Amino acid sequence: MSHIVIKVPKAKLEKMKTHYQNQLKPTPNNAYFQAKTPSCVITAYLSGKVLFQGKSPEAESQKWGTAEEKAAKPKKQAHNYHPPESLFTSSHIGSDEAGTGDFFGPITVAAAYVREHQIGQLKAIGVRDSKHLSDPQITDLAKQIVEMKIPYSLLRLPNKKYNQWQRKGWTQGKMKTLLHHQAIAKLLEKIEPETPDGILIDQFAQPSVYQKHLRSERLSLQDNVYFMTKAESYSIAVAVGSILARSAFVKAMNKLEMDTGLDVPKGASGKVDRAAAEMIRHYGEDKLEEVAKVHFANTEKAKKLV
Repeated sequence: MSHIVIKVPKAKLEKMKTHYQNQLKPTPNNAYFQAKTPSCVITAYLSGKVLFQGKSPEAESQKWGTAEEKAAKPKKQAHNYHPPESLFTSSHIGSDEAGTGDFFGPITVAAAYVREHQIGQLKAIGVRDSKHLSDPQITDLAKQIVEMKIPYSLLRLPNKKYNQWQRKGWTQGKMKTLLHHQAIAKLLEKIEPETPDGILIDQFAQPSVYQKHLRSERLSLQDNVYFMTKAESYSIAVAVGSILARSAFVKAMNKLEMDTGLDVPKGASGKVDRAAAEMIRHYGEDKLEEVAKVHFANTEKAKKLV
């Protein structure tokens, strides 16, 4: 089964719906209409994206427009764990994280299992690299992903535990390794007896370093695991993981603002220094243990501002 996604103006969506009125099917969640022809299933979305999916979708899609430009082919990486290009169009798990460079808030990691037939649907609703999406867009897409019943596993590392591990000598790389490994293990259990064609981790360390971290905790790499930088630009499964992780991070930051009644900015800028100083003034230095990564330079800068 192959798929093609095109983008059309809203007026053409109306025209398409009229054209296929005798072939309409029950409309899926988040879609504008769905129709079935002998060659493919057509799912249209209010965003203007239209998914043609089936054995031969080309002829039907060409009646209405041209396919969206495909992403450039990824460059081969300097290790043996680079994924085959076929992985991006197959049923696979993708894993990514958020919150690692932020002083406030937890690190969140999400692994998602996207089946082959769902890739086109996810592209059609707007799933792509989360770095090109605003927080409101990410929140909306995360909700749609959950409604589509995409299997996933989500982990949050509370700052108190983060700070304990950091004082034990754990690097952030080791923390992320353990979180990714656990998220993937939980997801593999969830989808049993299904087996993914592969598992792709958005690379934050060389595979040898990742495996070294696992061995230090008497763990080993799962089967068919691949690593790739900027993986969310090529793998819809990694993009889904990235969106779910970012959405969870944003929710945690919003909750922190509600709980403290203070502005809690993202990142690690001078604005964050001033916000941390306010946190100390209102709740004391010990509060940072619960809400921040205290080994960041922002802690000492904030203390000087109090």
